[in-house]
Amino acid sequence: MKLIALPAFTDNYVWMLHDGVHAIVVDPGEATPVLRALDERGLQLRAIVVTHHHADHVGGVDALRHRLPDGSGPVYGPGAERIPQPFVALKGGEAVQLLGTRFEVIDVPGHTAGHIAYFGRPAGEAPILFCGDTLFSGGCGRLFEGSPAQMHDSLSRLAALPGETRVCCAHEYTLSNLKFARAVEPGNAALDDYVAECEALRARGMPTLPSSVARERAVNPFLRVDEPQVRASAHAHDAAGRDDPAGVFATLRQWKNEFR
Repeated sequence: MKLIALPAFTDNYVWMLHDGVHAIVVDPGEATPVLRALDERGLQLRAIVVTHHHADHVGGVDALRHRLPDGSGPVYGPGAERIPQPFVALKGGEAVQLLGTRFEVIDVPGHTAGHIAYFGRPAGEAPILFCGDTLFSGGCGRLFEGSPAQMHDSLSRLAALPGETRVCCAHEYTLSNLKFARAVEPGNAALDDYVAECEALRARGMPTLPSSVARERAVNPFLRVDEPQVRASAHAHDAAGRDDPAGVFATLRQWKNEFR
């Protein structure tokens, strides 16, 4: 299986997974890079997979339908959100077969109310997580429709996945996220190493993604709300904030919203 991050807009990635003949794409906000990649590689599009309803994730769906097996689908997406019709509505606990791999659907509300993620274990390869805008490398999505408690719970579910899981986020936000992470946890050596690695990748014009669950557990402050330094930094930023994990997360998320 080949996993490719197709740049779209200014900082989006459309994820493509292919076996040399057939392909799926995840969150195609823009059709042009997908069509180009299909044609350059001689691939047949077998399915479109969507994590949530925002335009930069679904804007290219209809322009890609003609490349699907029956000319309109299958398109998979969260049943609780406004996804371009027709689509196969999914919810947490269900599963879908994509290129011979079973992908489990995980409910991850927070960024949007009905956001879902897809977790699969291709044979002989590291697992894959398509997490949309819920988990970013070094960060997480803004809370447009959900609560801090919901997002903390969603991130905790993703953090519990196997450490070798490849984390396929939908945006190249890594370096800006890591700048904030260093402000929260300045003594984290793993974070310093990761910053250097990501800076080198971006200097060569390469994506910082996919990350891994193990890496995110080590560097992402939003997954480290139980760490003493993270809790202390959150309290120093807002002494009135709650000390429970969801409360620490809420403080961090508001801090990140304002961070420059």
